[in-house]
Amino acid sequence: MIRLSIDFEHSSRTWWEQGGQDLWEGIGAGFDESAVVLDEDLAQSWLAEARKIPGWHDGPDHAPHPVTAQPIEADEDFI
Repeated sequence: MIRLSIDFEHSSRTWWEQGGQDLWEGIGAGFDESAVVLDEDLAQSWLAEARKIPGWHDGPDHAPHPVTAQPIEADEDFI
């Protein structure tokens, strides 16, 4: 399982405005939700599409992407 989370330190809005928000909402995460847990294959597929949208790499060095991906251990709480 992979947790995808909005990185609020990513200051560029380009990705969100160029289709990223629709992509985010398409995985069942509404605008008010800041994280979603997906199986690894779905998360990797989603990330591949996310990388194609302009603005994916526009953040600062410490927050280069608008969404982060973190693996979840089997015994860890999801969110």
